[in-house]
Amino acid sequence: MTTMTGTTQATRVIPGHAKPLWRRMLLTRESAIIGLLVLVVAVASVTVRGFGQPITLNYLLLDIAPILLIALPMTLIMVTGEIDLSVGSMVGLSSVVTGVAVQAGIPFEAAAVIALLVGVVGGAFNGFLVTVVGLPSLAVTIGTLALFRGLAVGLLGTTAVTDFPETWTALAKARIAGTTIPYIMVPFLILLVVFVILLHFTPFGRGIYAIGLSKDAARFSGVDVERTKFILFMLAGLVAAFAGIFYTLRFGSARGDNATGLELQVIAAVVLGGVSVFGGRGALHGVVAAAVLIGVISSALRLANITSDVINIVTGVLLVLSVVAASVLNRLQQSRRRPGRPPRVTASTAT
Repeated sequence: MTTMTGTTQATRVIPGHAKPLWRRMLLTRESAIIGLLVLVVAVASVTVRGFGQPITLNYLLLDIAPILLIALPMTLIMVTGEIDLSVGSMVGLSSVVTGVAVQAGIPFEAAAVIALLVGVVGGAFNGFLVTVVGLPSLAVTIGTLALFRGLAVGLLGTTAVTDFPETWTALAKARIAGTTIPYIMVPFLILLVVFVILLHFTPFGRGIYAIGLSKDAARFSGVDVERTKFILFMLAGLVAAFAGIFYTLRFGSARGDNATGLELQVIAAVVLGGVSVFGGRGALHGVVAAAVLIGVISSALRLANITSDVINIVTGVLLVLSVVAASVLNRLQQSRRRPGRPPRVTASTAT
């Protein structure tokens, strides 16, 4: 006869789920950005004259629409640990392609399709150099930033195309009936839903996070790392081209220097929204909140007669602070974890 005097059962607790659900949902960088956005809006509405007017919301959304659009694929790219600095130049190139095509007598709808194809080809070119040739995305997209901008300026020079169908230019600035929200928010919301599902609720999205945490581990887990990155760069080119078409219609002008520097605002929104510059971490709701926050601050400062140089300085400071804050928080979390800490153990006795 054998008697069992006691057994022990070890229960491992995943660190990310050891805290209550409400803490995991509220005590995050994304929640902090949303709270900061609410605070800034409240303060600006009280202190800045004219900020609370409905027309301000309309112009705010029109201004940040390209940033919101491009930030969606940029978030996925940066979660993998890569970056695309050419998106601003692609906005300019797609704008010029649309203008040149319309100037040549091609219907606007066909010109827009051509511009979207140019965006896909440009994104595929970036993806090919990164995934097939094996070059760093930072170096590749710095080069294509100059390449796409050079093509845009070379096609039009210092001239501008302004002859676009009034129906389309009016639609780009029109508001949804009964509201101050521009129609551009409709395609943005559709794309937002698509990218949220893609990143947070599909195996493809889990592969994106896995790549950001460890490319080798992701590859051994069955994730096609190269194909995933290639698709993301193509999506970035496509969405940037769409943003370029909107940019052209909103201002009624196709120029080679359209959207110069836009890529920095997009990256600022993505990093400020909680996406790690090293990959493996981030969520789209934080990025959207950060993009709106940057737009609110810029709008409030403009209404307060602050120059654009100061606005750029404020945006840069926010970007630096977000990177520093993320680094400090990571170190604090690591210091609080005891090395070699044994798993939580629960004892049970059977006789």
